[in-house]
Amino acid sequence: MAVQFHQGDLPDGLFAGAASVAIDSETMGLRLGRDPLCVVQVRGPEGDAHVVRLNRPAYDCPNLKRLLADPAVLKIFHFGRFDIAMFQLHLGVTTGPVYCTKIASKLARTYTDRHGLKDVTRELLGQDISKAQQSSDWGAAQLSPEQLAYAASDVINLHALKARLDEMLIRENRMDLAQACFAFLPHRAALDVAGWDEIDIFAHG
Repeated sequence: MAVQFHQGDLPDGLFAGAASVAIDSETMGLRLGRDPLCVVQVRGPEGDAHVVRLNRPAYDCPNLKRLLADPAVLKIFHFGRFDIAMFQLHLGVTTGPVYCTKIASKLARTYTDRHGLKDVTRELLGQDISKAQQSSDWGAAQLSPEQLAYAASDVINLHALKARLDEMLIRENRMDLAQACFAFLPHRAALDVAGWDEIDIFAHG
């Protein structure tokens, strides 16, 4: 697998006909409204990983926006809540339909509290991924080879993880519950963007 870099947007027709893509993003921090969206990485079920350095602050990326909103393409994330909220806030699109391997892990792997991408990938696929570049400067004018490799590593295994987690969800009779969670995820992200990120509106208090 190679890593393809793109400035501003995905190429025309890149994922035409794809039933699903794996997606992740990189930002200047983890606070909505303060930290900008900088990079989005995408990969189909096979082939290369595509890393897009977004043009800020215009975020003129019609091909990426079209893909995120395409109802015929399943978008696979790990902790999609954050990425989807960032896309709503900065790109002005509601992402869907979606699948989140972190939610799937929490529903299927109840024997552990380790649901980070590194831990899930190590257990289910027997692969180690490095998180060394996670906190690097994603707003830089040029991305380093190490940053590009890191960005790609966050999407290359998501299809395989989905397949393994789907087996576990079906085995534990929790697939319907997982699907309901995935369907709600864009709404949860909208609540985050609107200011209810730290408040559980379903709580009694």
